[in-house]
Amino acid sequence: MNLPFLDRRPRVAVLRLAGLIAARTGGFAPAGISAASTTPLIERAFGLKRLAGVVLSINSPGGSPVQSSLVAQRIRRLADEKQVPVIACVEDAAASGGYWLACAADEIVADPASILGSIGVISSSFGLSEALSRWGVERRLHTAGTEKSFLDPFRPERPEDLERLQGLLAELHETFKAWVRTRRDGKLKAGEELFTGRFWTGRQAVELGLADRLGEASSEIKARFGEKAQVVQVGQRRPPWPVRLLPGFSADALLAAAEERAAWARLGL
Repeated sequence: MNLPFLDRRPRVAVLRLAGLIAARTGGFAPAGISAASTTPLIERAFGLKRLAGVVLSINSPGGSPVQSSLVAQRIRRLADEKQVPVIACVEDAAASGGYWLACAADEIVADPASILGSIGVISSSFGLSEALSRWGVERRLHTAGTEKSFLDPFRPERPEDLERLQGLLAELHETFKAWVRTRRDGKLKAGEELFTGRFWTGRQAVELGLADRLGEASSEIKARFGEKAQVVQVGQRRPPWPVRLLPGFSADALLAAAEERAAWARLGL
């Protein structure tokens, strides 16, 4: 007879963090990795009884630095509160914001072919000022405040806007670098070249100290917590199929897919 309340096996939560890191606000927008969508999952993972550890199964090309920071700090707060080890196991990639999340773990494990790093900040947009003139369109823009039209894509770039943008990106980059240095203290085996935005394979990442060793989740759990450890999968559920057929959901899903495809393409994946 199976009596669950008599089961005393240690439990290991496997928290899956996959996809683009972004704050989705649309009514039918698919929830990627964000503080709003992930916090309940983090709470569930760290709230398990007989919890022996948490494994972060990470597969992300990055995204919002703010959402990356919020999710990572929530993981660290609960890890410190519960006093349990956290291990990040990288699948295809933990790049940019994905690596930010991986650094929330006490140890980082990667496949030899995984992509890790891309410790940098990027801003991209389009310039449409010449297109307006070709189409014969007159744009009328009125602001109160000299900086309200910052980086307006419908007019030529201004040097002062670019200078301000570079300052913002540099500040975010320093925050990212400080987080990595703090979490990988004493493990990094290279200097500033780690923070150029370049990324590496899992094998190279171990050599550089960006990861601790090669491996994957199931073998790590057995080696660290034993054969008898009970694995509890914690991850987001897809919306029911009637919702996925709604026009609003489909449009948001297509836009999200295009955005995520572009992020993966920067890694050559």
